[in-house]
Amino acid sequence: MKKSILLASALVAGMFAASSVQAAGRDYISIVGSSTVFPFATVVAEQFGKTTHYKTPKIESTGTGGGFKLFCAGVGVETPDISDASRAIKKSEYETCQANGVKEIVEVKIGYDGIVIANSKKSAPFKLTRKDIFLALAKNVPDPKGGDKLVPNPYKTWKEVNPELPATKIEVLGPPPTSGTRDAFVELAMETGAKTFPFIHAMEKTDKNLFKATTQTIREDGAYIEAGENDNLIVQKLEANPDALGIFGYSFLDQNADMIQGSVIENEEPTFENIASGKYPVSRPLFFYVKKAHVNVIPGIKEYIAEFTSEKAWGNDGYLADKGMIPMSKEERETVSKDVKEMKPITMN
Repeated sequence: MKKSILLASALVAGMFAASSVQAAGRDYISIVGSSTVFPFATVVAEQFGKTTHYKTPKIESTGTGGGFKLFCAGVGVETPDISDASRAIKKSEYETCQANGVKEIVEVKIGYDGIVIANSKKSAPFKLTRKDIFLALAKNVPDPKGGDKLVPNPYKTWKEVNPELPATKIEVLGPPPTSGTRDAFVELAMETGAKTFPFIHAMEKTDKNLFKATTQTIREDGAYIEAGENDNLIVQKLEANPDALGIFGYSFLDQNADMIQGSVIENEEPTFENIASGKYPVSRPLFFYVKKAHVNVIPGIKEYIAEFTSEKAWGNDGYLADKGMIPMSKEERETVSKDVKEMKPITMN
């Protein structure tokens, strides 16, 4: 009888995040998710640890998709409190959260980032269009001989894709499928590039599944090399291989500008100013998501959010801009800040 009462108590404690049992179980904030947001979250966590009496949060770079998988697994100290994301949460991920009892999720938009395609400064910089990117990296592309049909990607060099590009082998180091950077890259660069072909553009209305498969499936014949969730590793590999290109967030370009250079895309350079103004075509918003059920249970979550959304952090002259994050406008920051203070959960119909 005693055992069954203890077991029932343990189950109740596991179900309700606000229980004192759980509060005693972890005294630090657990954060997972995007490798792009990781350096920003880390600097905020360090600042938070130095300036408050709370422990420095523990942050794991799992990729956006991997982060949501852990975040949406349930409520309780064995699950993360916050998931960093380099894209908005998908409806399917939101539904998984709901099904697993993660009912109230607060979205915090933190700023913007550009996705760069960079190479070593030992080589000439690239000037690309999104059409070039699609033709170089898609699994299936329009037949070079003509006609409205798709064939397995035959292109081996950049010059075959576009006569104005160098005759170097197509070799691109990029993020894996769990990465929000990859999700955003295929949507903003490859899909847009694919739409320059009228018959592919028409697919969006006539056959959405084929359109998605065509525009978002990356080739698997060695031209695209998955480099894991460590963007610093891609930077190192570019330095070692001057013929290769790499895909990652702007902040990694900014911090390694002595070794690597960003490709010009559609005549726009990946600069802080061009991303902030929206001129640079491959840019996206960054977020983190908070499990509301954990807010009054795990010590310091509200204070960590307050630090991240303070002007000294995410403002125009804040320390996150120094790290390469592109700040939102003052008006947008004020709107997000108001919603976050009210801890308004997102809804998806």
